[in-house]
Amino acid sequence: MEQKDQQFSHQGIRVHVMKTDKYKTTTFMVMLRAPLEKDTVSKRALLPHVLQGGTKQWPTRQKLRVHLDDLYGARLSGDVRKSGEQHVISFFMDVANERYLKEKTSLLGNALDVLSDVLLHPFTENNGFAKDVVESEKRTLKQRIESVYDDKMRYANMRATEVMCKGEPYAIPAFGDKESVDAITAQDLYDYYQSILKTDGIDLYVVGDVDEKQVSEQVHSLFQLSQPAPQKQVSVPAPVAVDEVKVVHENQDIKQGKLNMGFRTHTQYGDSDYAAMQVFNGLYGGFTHSKLFVNVREKESLAYYAASRLESHKGILMVMAGIEFEKYDRAVEIINEQFEKMKQGDFTESEIDQTKSMLRNQLLEAADSASGQIELNYRQQLSAADDTVEDLLKQIEQVSKEDIIQAGKKCELDTIYFLKGGSKHEPDAV
Repeated sequence: MEQKDQQFSHQGIRVHVMKTDKYKTTTFMVMLRAPLEKDTVSKRALLPHVLQGGTKQWPTRQKLRVHLDDLYGARLSGDVRKSGEQHVISFFMDVANERYLKEKTSLLGNALDVLSDVLLHPFTENNGFAKDVVESEKRTLKQRIESVYDDKMRYANMRATEVMCKGEPYAIPAFGDKESVDAITAQDLYDYYQSILKTDGIDLYVVGDVDEKQVSEQVHSLFQLSQPAPQKQVSVPAPVAVDEVKVVHENQDIKQGKLNMGFRTHTQYGDSDYAAMQVFNGLYGGFTHSKLFVNVREKESLAYYAASRLESHKGILMVMAGIEFEKYDRAVEIINEQFEKMKQGDFTESEIDQTKSMLRNQLLEAADSASGQIELNYRQQLSAADDTVEDLLKQIEQVSKEDIIQAGKKCELDTIYFLKGGSKHEPDAV
């Protein structure tokens, strides 16, 4: 079960200590968040990888890795993602807990030393990042961006989101685009890096069998910012009305069609009916007993896969289906039919109970790992909600059939995107 989050603030960094003896390791995560913006997204996608390319203490990636190996095989990684219309840089570190080692060494202090050095003391040349490191990471990032095109399921989801949210920050891909990556220089990136330490909201998580006082002393000693990080209030995306359904077909040389249908739920994490929306999605397309799986895939054999997922911090429900090209019309028809049936309450108490049980299992499974506990807590930080796992479980349990129907009635179909076979050309609006 979720551990109690003991918080303190240091120079604007919000530090969360989750004390638990469940694990033989100590897990650390640093999160830096800022609004999702086209001008900064590629720089932010590049930064966590450049920062791991060398620090003042360990000036090359290899020397940093050797030091991590010396810390009983500690793991360090960094990445970036979007959560609603926030862009989040994260660093993850996992190290053995010294309480379980015969040789007594301050692995807690050593791990925080590494994290602070990576975050605050990067290796520099001529008052900027090392050019060769930046160019190497730019090549890797561009390959990562290109890989989305090769994975047609991910590509279709990205394109559907771009069409649906055109003009909204959420349309921006989390890794940026190749053209803006190309334009980044080592000096530009360093200047931007220095600015985010003054403007980003920063959270540091420590999960394990640790002493809060020791964590506090180490953080105060190691994490010294030139000026306090701001305690940013997270802005919640404004509701978007649907004037008309957007329909876009795109051709590529592919063997299987990818159909994505995006709905505006007008419900976000932290809202009073969020639990009802979760149950609605679970019944509609979230699990193998759902309407989409049973009717679209099993009964009518229309799809190789058919499912739906929620973007909790944006208020979007996205349906994804892999179909044969000629089955497009029927697939769209039955997906819409099943959505209307959900709004009409065409589901049983037994199906509701099964869905609640699976949602509970998902939540408990997430709360059973250190990284899962962090993610659950950080969702609260992003929404300014303060629900514990126990609160969320109780909310799911209390959802009634009428609650599910009412949550569904708020939803509106916004976009139908279809990636189909044929010679490649610019997408058609249908």
